[in-house]
Amino acid sequence: MRVWRHLERLGRRFRNPVLTLGNFDGVHRGHQAIVRRTVELARELDGTPLALTFEPHPMEVLMPAHAPRRLMDLHTRVACLVELGLEHVVVQHFTREFAHIEAEPFVRKWLVENLGVRGIVVGHRVRFGHLRRGDAALLQRLGAECGLAVEIIGKVEVGGRLVSSSAVRTAIEEGRLDLAEQMLGRAHKFAARVVRGHNRGKELGFPTANLDITGLVLPPDGVYAVEACFDGVWRPAVANIGKNPTFADKQRSLEIHVLDFTGDLYGRRLWVRFLRFLRQEIGFPSVELLVEQIKRDIAQARAFFSRT
Repeated sequence: MRVWRHLERLGRRFRNPVLTLGNFDGVHRGHQAIVRRTVELARELDGTPLALTFEPHPMEVLMPAHAPRRLMDLHTRVACLVELGLEHVVVQHFTREFAHIEAEPFVRKWLVENLGVRGIVVGHRVRFGHLRRGDAALLQRLGAECGLAVEIIGKVEVGGRLVSSSAVRTAIEEGRLDLAEQMLGRAHKFAARVVRGHNRGKELGFPTANLDITGLVLPPDGVYAVEACFDGVWRPAVANIGKNPTFADKQRSLEIHVLDFTGDLYGRRLWVRFLRFLRQEIGFPSVELLVEQIKRDIAQARAFFSRT
């Protein structure tokens, strides 16, 4: 597998490329159906399955005030796509200039002429090109004219609910982790860099990794049983989301205490997946009472992991 930057630099380097394109935020069950069919079609055409995704999210460039918080960072998105069988992921830097490319020339020149695409697989709600004029109908027409195999994947539902990135975001923000997991096909996860915090955890006897959560979707404030991955190993942990009311912090944070680990994680990238809500975040009248509650939180988390 290889990650490529900028579509215009690729040329015809792939054998019979079969492409899917989109933001793929969350790589939920709907995305998974699209990607799996892309891999299957590539096999049928003796070709190479690849995805084209965009960074940053187009809304962050075109309408930053209305851009949604992300379900996952780019590293996690790419990793999830590759796990589904894609051989290559093309990350296109999204700019205002790129946004002005009309949909039809984008397909004809960029995908067919430059990349040599033989097949395209997309979801039924796909939109692309200037002012989002490109859609599934346009791809089907161009497929017939250019000799492309074009397949449109219909909606995917879970329990009667349409699976979409927006629906997953809402479920997570409402604390409905079970519903989010059903739509994602796995626990909600992302990767984030460990940054400097207040070092309170270490002073209290429970060292924590403070994560950079800028722009990411998180569950409601509270304490959670989670798993953190570094050095290729998933480890049980406890997470606190919120403003630490005992200390009256003003900025929301995510702190992870990895059970039975004492090393320094500063500057490293941690993968985190949320498994179970333990309790709401509350303020305590004293640090001593907070420490006692943290001990109970850790005991509750250990009991949860012992059952899984």
